[in-house]
Amino acid sequence: MTDLLVLGGSGRTGTHVLAQAANRGYRVRALVRNPDTVQAPPSVELIQGTPLDIDDLRRAAQGTQAVISVLSNARASDNPWAKPTSPPMFMTDAARNTLTVMGELGIRRIVLASTQGAGDDWNRLNPVVKAFIKLSNINAGFADHHALDQLVRASSTDWTLARAVALSDKPALGPLRAATGNAKPGPRVNRADLAGFLLDAVEQGSWIRQAPLVWNARA
Repeated sequence: MTDLLVLGGSGRTGTHVLAQAANRGYRVRALVRNPDTVQAPPSVELIQGTPLDIDDLRRAAQGTQAVISVLSNARASDNPWAKPTSPPMFMTDAARNTLTVMGELGIRRIVLASTQGAGDDWNRLNPVVKAFIKLSNINAGFADHHALDQLVRASSTDWTLARAVALSDKPALGPLRAATGNAKPGPRVNRADLAGFLLDAVEQGSWIRQAPLVWNARA
């Protein structure tokens, strides 16, 4: 049984992580801003706070063995031009605090949700997609993802950055796939399947110090 700290558990992917982790029998703790609004199984312990406050993280991480982060740099809606609602480098600043606390408490394993095009994967995006990102408010999130990628890779932890393609709540197109290198991913990944991948990476000790692309293949 794993003692797991989840960051971002109130989000659309995070709720799947909490539900699936509880179903697998994990002891789960989630650091959330408002526990009253979070949909979580009764067995999940909800700790009020924010990962931007390192003392909140210290309280939440006590006694845990691994961290899953599904934090995101949010906008007011999914519209590419919607106004950002998170602090400019929210994910990176939260990860910096998390890595510090992990070092203090001797926690080695962290699995983070990332995105296609982050870090060195940016070079694989075609010029039209790059131009669209730079012109829209998606760019703020990408700046955060790039910095997060660099920060996590420089750490001494057993990290995994799961680079998801476009996230979807629609039924999966087909089985989940993950690969590094010259993979040609499908267009989207179901949030519940991504949650399962993050938990599998913790449970199986897989993809350590790697950044695989994750997608649903067409059936």
